[in-house]
Amino acid sequence: MPIQVLSEAIIGKIAAGEVIERPVSVVKELLENAIDAGATQIRVETRRGGLELIRVIDDGVGIPANELDLALQRYATSKIQDWEDLTNIRTLGFRGEALPSIAAVADVTIVSRTASDRGGIFVTVKGGKIEQRGHQAAPLGTMVTVRNLFQNVPARLKFLKSANTEASHISHLVGQYALAYPEIRFSLLIEGRVSFQSAGTGDLRDVLLQLYGVETAEAMLMVDSSGFGSPNIRVDGCVSPPNITRATRAYLSFFINRRCVQNRMLAFAVEDAYRSLLADGRHPIVVLNVHLPGDQIDVNVHPRKAEVRFLNEHEVFSCVQRAVRQSLTSHLSLPAIISRSTAVVEATSPRLQFAERESRPPLFPEETPNQTTTEPLPRTEGGLPLLRVLGQLGNTFIVAEGPDGLYLIDQHRAHERVLYERLREERAEANVHSQLFLEPLTVDLTPRQMSLVSQRLPQLAEMGFALEPFGEQSFLLRAIPSILSKADIVQTVNELIDELAEEKDGTDWLEDLIVMMSCKGAIKAGQSLSMAEMRELLLQLERVSIAPRCPHGAPTMVRLSQHQLERQFDRR
Repeated sequence: MPIQVLSEAIIGKIAAGEVIERPVSVVKELLENAIDAGATQIRVETRRGGLELIRVIDDGVGIPANELDLALQRYATSKIQDWEDLTNIRTLGFRGEALPSIAAVADVTIVSRTASDRGGIFVTVKGGKIEQRGHQAAPLGTMVTVRNLFQNVPARLKFLKSANTEASHISHLVGQYALAYPEIRFSLLIEGRVSFQSAGTGDLRDVLLQLYGVETAEAMLMVDSSGFGSPNIRVDGCVSPPNITRATRAYLSFFINRRCVQNRMLAFAVEDAYRSLLADGRHPIVVLNVHLPGDQIDVNVHPRKAEVRFLNEHEVFSCVQRAVRQSLTSHLSLPAIISRSTAVVEATSPRLQFAERESRPPLFPEETPNQTTTEPLPRTEGGLPLLRVLGQLGNTFIVAEGPDGLYLIDQHRAHERVLYERLREERAEANVHSQLFLEPLTVDLTPRQMSLVSQRLPQLAEMGFALEPFGEQSFLLRAIPSILSKADIVQTVNELIDELAEEKDGTDWLEDLIVMMSCKGAIKAGQSLSMAEMRELLLQLERVSIAPRCPHGAPTMVRLSQHQLERQFDRR
């Protein structure tokens, strides 16, 4: 094949592929343009995850009528003039690729008016070419409407997730920019319904309240590096106290000069500041903005400007770590016995908290004098050998004697397998047992969580959750699966939603939910069990089909054979 120059249409689509990866990429570029235009109110509307419609409306300075066509040309920008400007970027956008890249893969209509114009001007673009332009009435600012995204790039459509997942990415992005710019009023409408709206007061806590709820917003600790560290670097924002954590790192929000970025070094700095304060697998809620001179960073290292490079990483790391650590050490006091976030759940006993829906024997009955025997367990169809419970090691492992050696059973993993098999059986029979609350609990969710839960209500109901909308960002929880009745309800529900927020290729959403519910409902390592409880657990483990492995594939037990024990004592 001979060497040839590509057509402008192909060049445009290749360039668009670098900038516009998915619908959220379009929203990001348009949001950044609106912020750079000095907007105080920004409204985002989406349909079908952004594939059918994305509309961003702002009240910024607008685009002059004689420059609107020019704005749709590649590398046309008002934000840089010469090479030196690239070394000190002060705006979110600067390459002049956003509008032409979007127009190359979608139908775009732009309506804009400046303060000096009596009326607005509009232009319609299809296939990267201007089809129509004219004048129309318009308020001050700009409205960009994007329809039929990737209609002329079907290969890109095949790699997108569901509309629900794409909408959740957009919700997360809008929330991030609301955190970076609390003085701007952001509104997000998904499928015509208000999903998120910030107050635009300039107070970060007001945005935190909308995203994470009242109790979390009130508990957040302010961070300010003023007075120590490098004079060229300042860190501000807020972090959660160690008693408010999440199961994923999705709540770590970092901004460089108010630009939303992904940077592992900043995450490491925060984790170092929390060292020894958090349990394994737990992560804080973090909103940090790092301010430093433009010539100390390079924001032009990633096509979508999602990553940055620091001139002096060690100095930035040290400043972030010290700022967060100082905030933690100066604000922390002796922890309360019950935090406000769990008081609703823990203030009443389980007997008062739940209404009896059915009479079921407890999983682990109370020990009575005639249940302390250590007689061997009878053999059942499960395939486990005859076992005699000897005791518990480290409140984590059940020690049992079998005809062929000594068995150590991981109580958490063994119970996980039991609950997993029970849930699968109940689901197959469409009869997942649930516990009904006498009074419903209010669960506050982030916009991204709301988007997921709203689409998954039928499946959640199938698995024993009774949820109903309660306001824009809350649900009333009226019932939960019986296996979760002894868990920290609100925290468990939030963690389940967080872990399921991302759809994974080749996996069953409900299957993942069953695995997670089994893990959350299982007894924990470090929990003391009576002899009767240990016997009951092993009896139930014998009845499942795959007793040696937990739902995650890890072993539930290990065996030391008689021969291995004799060798350890040199009894060969």
